[in-house]
Amino acid sequence: MNDRNSLHVRAVERALRILECFDDQHPEMGVSEIAQAVDLHKATAHRIVTTLVHYGYLERVAGGHKYRLGLQLTHLGFKVVRRMDLRREALPHMTRVAQQWDETCDLSIYDHGEVFYIEVLQGNHALTIAASVGQRLPAHCTASGKVFLAHLPAGELEATLSRPLRSYTEKTITSPEALGREIEVTRRRGYATDDEEMEMGVRAVSAPIRNQGGAVVAAMSMPGPTSRMTLDKVPEIASALRDAADAVSQRLGWRM
Repeated sequence: MNDRNSLHVRAVERALRILECFDDQHPEMGVSEIAQAVDLHKATAHRIVTTLVHYGYLERVAGGHKYRLGLQLTHLGFKVVRRMDLRREALPHMTRVAQQWDETCDLSIYDHGEVFYIEVLQGNHALTIAASVGQRLPAHCTASGKVFLAHLPAGELEATLSRPLRSYTEKTITSPEALGREIEVTRRRGYATDDEEMEMGVRAVSAPIRNQGGAVVAAMSMPGPTSRMTLDKVPEIASALRDAADAVSQRLGWRM
């Protein structure tokens, strides 16, 4: 048979579906919840969960009958991150801009409508704003996410804007039309901002990193409390981030 689906292993597909059903809204789940989420018989789900626990991809929550993602997934993820030229090339420039402003600087990639953080350098202030390596945040209300959205193919962007846009603060942009205008501004000026849209009291600026072909493959961002990252500082911070991001892009082969 030439059908690619004929090469799929059903048990592996089921195991992957179980792992993928854990998210920020469902960090811990029991077997019954898992079985319902992936549409499996409870006994089948239990066998797969038991196997995943044995190999460290799931772990049982202490004192309960629920499970959560295991550390083995982190080990695999960091193997991928460590081999990425992107992270290695970005670190010196992230360090420079973080020291210049004494604020957090982070590096992220885009993954299925979310921002996935692969490196975070924290500032030295007592109060710092930082994502965690491996954390995922929504694209529509983060500075880095807007950078990615601004460079999506038109069809993919349209599909993204057609989905419900969740509100996180009173300043979150939830109108597809308004977000579309914000994305156009981001595209024109070459950087994006998050003005308390993900968390009140937090402002962020982000600039794109491009590969050899000019495609945006990552974003470099600087978040901080609004008390330090005032609106009048944003253009200067954006300029520093753009210079750092462009330097990384050139190391990846991009020619301006």
